[in-house]
Amino acid sequence: MMDKVQERAIPDDEKRLERQLCFAVYATAHAFNRAYKPILDRVGLTYPQYLVMLVLWEKGCMPVKTIGEQLDLDSGTLSPLLKRLEQAGLIGRMRDPKDERQVIVSLTEKGAGMKCQVNMIMAAIGEAVGCDMDEMASLRDRLQRLRANLTA
Repeated sequence: MMDKVQERAIPDDEKRLERQLCFAVYATAHAFNRAYKPILDRVGLTYPQYLVMLVLWEKGCMPVKTIGEQLDLDSGTLSPLLKRLEQAGLIGRMRDPKDERQVIVSLTEKGAGMKCQVNMIMAAIGEAVGCDMDEMASLRDRLQRLRANLTA
């Protein structure tokens, strides 16, 4: 496969930084983080904390390992993040009585009560993105296919 890629002539203009798909995705990820920051500051969450809360609001309690798998985060990144959420009173962590090696994360009443903020957060981001729900769904689906292709 690499031979076929190397055979094809790529115009010099396409080799410029601003024409690279990888840079567009990278720069867009940073722009998303900057757009989310003031919105999430109002509810007291960082972007990675918000992702953890989304998983818990959707699924309820779950093992740390499963949260890490869902968010593609290693335990070195996830553990301090969970510790801060616990200190904020939004989650609780306890050892699984069936398997002491596993730590189960669950929402506290305060954490579960924050779920009502999702509509405000999504509406604000939707406005910042400048797309309607159908356009956002189409972009999301294309990016998920791109990620799946890159992972395969």
